[in-house]
Amino acid sequence: MSAPGHETALPWLRTGTAAVRAAVAGLDDAAAREPSALPGWTRGHVVTHLARNADALVNLLTWARTGEERPMYASPEQRTADIEEGAGRPAGILAKDLDAAGDRLDAALAALPGAAWEAPVRTAQGRTVAASVVPWMRVRELWIHAVDLRAGVALGDLPPDLVDALLDEVTATFTARGGAPAVVLAPMDRDRTWRIGVDDGVATLRAPAADLLGWLTGRAPLDGAPAVPPWL
Repeated sequence: MSAPGHETALPWLRTGTAAVRAAVAGLDDAAAREPSALPGWTRGHVVTHLARNADALVNLLTWARTGEERPMYASPEQRTADIEEGAGRPAGILAKDLDAAGDRLDAALAALPGAAWEAPVRTAQGRTVAASVVPWMRVRELWIHAVDLRAGVALGDLPPDLVDALLDEVTATFTARGGAPAVVLAPMDRDRTWRIGVDDGVATLRAPAADLLGWLTGRAPLDGAPAVPPWL
């Protein structure tokens, strides 16, 4: 499937930014050091990751605007080190860092001329994509990690059209990659279905769309659902 373009993704980016900022603003120092939903990561790790991800996406937008190659991260090792170094900071510093990085990303998005949206850039996974995909990359990070913070944002809080777009992407990823069980997803609150896997013996799962997304992305268990490999 094609990722949502920037015109579709930018409103989700704005609402996701607001949701994450509100969640982080409510943390005190003790809460920032408590575990997130991600194994081995505190809430401070998640917030620091989101700040450094914003800066990494600024690199891609600068690449698209200037034509000068700017990788997202200097190296995987440096990315990990930056997150570890920043995770233990006081909650107020974490929030200020997140806000400042988000503001830098907003400025880079606003500065990108129209033709540059189609400029090719390279993700941290080595995929070449158009710069128009960058807002969608940020949307995924914001909303999924907002849930991972365990600070007041649940999967059911995601905009319904965003849930559908994420279901489109995750199911396409699993099917293209292989190794996923053959399952039809039939949300009780939608008039359409999704499918993963290509084998025979298809099972059908019925649940709210947000719950199905939580299962697919490893964020929430679902009764009767088979195990799926990691999404990312």
